Amino acid sequence: MVEESSHEDCRVNCMNNSTLLARVIVRQIIEAGVTDVVISPGSRNAPLSLAFYQAADKGLLSLHVRIDERTAAFFALGIAKATGRPVPILCTSGTAVANYHPAVLEASHTNLPLLVLTADRPASLRKTGANQTTEQARIFGKAVRYFADISGTAFPMELPFYSLQTGPVHLNIQFDEPLVGDNDTDWLNQITVKQPPHFKVKSPKTLHSKSTRGVLVIGHDRGGLAASDVRAFAETLNWPTITEDPLTFEGAVPHASIFLTNPAAVNDLAPDTAIIIGRTTLSRSINALIKTARYEIVVDPRLATVDADRVAHQKFFALPELEVATPDENYRARWEKYSQQAAQVIAKISEWSEPVIAREIAEGIADGGSLYIASSRPIRDIEGFATPRTGIETYANRGLAGIDGNISTALGIASQRKRTIAVMGDLAFLHDLTGLLCDEPINLTIFVVNNDGGGIFSTLPQRGVKDFEKIFGTPQHQDLAAIATAFGHSVESVSNFLEFESAMSSKPKVIVCNMPDRESNADVLNVVKQRITQVLPN
Repeated sequence: MVEESSHEDCRVNCMNNSTLLARVIVRQIIEAGVTDVVISPGSRNAPLSLAFYQAADKGLLSLHVRIDERTAAFFALGIAKATGRPVPILCTSGTAVANYHPAVLEASHTNLPLLVLTADRPASLRKTGANQTTEQARIFGKAVRYFADISGTAFPMELPFYSLQTGPVHLNIQFDEPLVGDNDTDWLNQITVKQPPHFKVKSPKTLHSKSTRGVLVIGHDRGGLAASDVRAFAETLNWPTITEDPLTFEGAVPHASIFLTNPAAVNDLAPDTAIIIGRTTLSRSINALIKTARYEIVVDPRLATVDADRVAHQKFFALPELEVATPDENYRARWEKYSQQAAQVIAKISEWSEPVIAREIAEGIADGGSLYIASSRPIRDIEGFATPRTGIETYANRGLAGIDGNISTALGIASQRKRTIAVMGDLAFLHDLTGLLCDEPINLTIFVVNNDGGGIFSTLPQRGVKDFEKIFGTPQHQDLAAIATAFGHSVESVSNFLEFESAMSSKPKVIVCNMPDRESNADVLNVVKQRITQVLPN
């Protein structure tokens, strides 16, 4: 009996290998300059969870807890987007690990620094039928830049922070029982917080061009390059600039994705050379223009990682120095005339429609705010109908352009900012409802464009096929305002422009914008394009 009692006390009060290993890992993470960690509850990850909690309790980092591993990973992705710093995510073993995969893929295709920490049973239990044990080693395949299967006693290790500069890293950590150690916190006193690691960037190469009819095309995430650097590059280049993110580039050509749907405009404005920064993932019209260029140049760090097979006449991993010819002013003037004509039509749109929502949200955000834009129609409407400006930060998950994890990503961004707005469709909203389970004091307003289903498909070639509604339209028939209210959020539901303006000023947490129907919105888009075609220069 004495031996049993001593053993039971030791489970709580004595040091063990799992606790030692966890503390070594947490210490190195904090000393590397990490400021936030996102965990989900579980038993096997207890050693790390407790170590992170002790560190957070002492003010060494911020601890965020999410019950759902998928939303936890996207929340961390948002923090990484907003800060540029590595963010660890921690979960228990089994299916919990698999739920990280969507966010890991997004991080991989945007070179974001997620440090994925997955707790595991000892390797000796694999393939034995042991509960909650699967093959977690290399579960993320080529989506991570580095992987290690860690076991054994505690020892300082060289954590792969260098690999994090190009994307996610996965550490699978085997913890044997006992999983709970003593309550000692003296180990925290030995921690010296350092500055985040600084990665040297190779000296840029030089881009030489004699073209006088060149176009600069900027993808929404700029290939992960800093907005200020891209703006400086665009100003030096002095070519007509098209951007999928008009809210970051005030000097960009307004509404290009809309007026370039006219084949005559594409033919008239066809460039000799197109420089593409990042990837263009939104508009067929922009990609059609790029194809008309005789010479294509790509600038994107992902060429060295996930997009190594991308084709172009010249490829740069970083923004190059420029030696270019003086651009043709008549060519620039034609771009300006097309955009001015389109802007006049777009300014007159008065129908309660998705383009109006995009136009007004983009204009109404105060300087210093942040905007997260979900995939599908919202981001395309911002691209096409927003007037270029600066003064705000914009974010989107354009690595794989999924509609999953959008609420959580927006919340992660908002946790690092004073004021954030998110805009998303009803299906993206429903896809990430557990993201609404957030008890942190985060200032985020979500605009939900509710067209009762997959509105984008009404604007694509799928429109009109047999059983369209069942296969593509997928009406959800849900009261989104009631759902958001049930999660404890303040909600307003609007169905016209006046109600929309009132809701924008009152700033509830969720604003549900109920649209007439998907087909009418698609018709509005077509009418706007027709009106623009009628006024374009001959």
